[in-house]
Amino acid sequence: MENDLPPIPAKRYFTIGEVADLCGVKPHVLRYWEQEFTQLRPMKRRGNRRYYQHHEVLMVRRIRELLYDQGFTIIGARNKMQALVSNHPDLKTSTLSSEVGIEVIELSDSFLSDAPGQPGGYELQTMTVASWESLRRELLAVRMLLGTDP
Repeated sequence: MENDLPPIPAKRYFTIGEVADLCGVKPHVLRYWEQEFTQLRPMKRRGNRRYYQHHEVLMVRRIRELLYDQGFTIIGARNKMQALVSNHPDLKTSTLSSEVGIEVIELSDSFLSDAPGQPGGYELQTMTVASWESLRRELLAVRMLLGTDP
């Protein structure tokens, strides 16, 4: 079912409507999940407007997969998400917030350039060690959220 969902754009914050579209659920379902899953805590601004970060969109997709695709109950999915946090010491916060230190990297324009002679027409540009480390951290966090750790 994950393949049916649109790709997540590389931006810092998403509104509840955008997250609903990206994850295939209604906004009221997201608000309900915030009550049930303590790890899901979007930032709230003026007028209680919710702003989700990239890792929270991934978390919503993981919750959706547990509930809709794998048939977990809310309690079972909550326990699975809590086990994820407890199994990874670097994620031992109640919110899985920006303390993880993930920086979203857009690989479309910033790292790819036209290379007419190459298969696919693109060539990777040079990345700094810091960029690779940031990419590595993000991929590890995604792998943890998806529960595909070796």
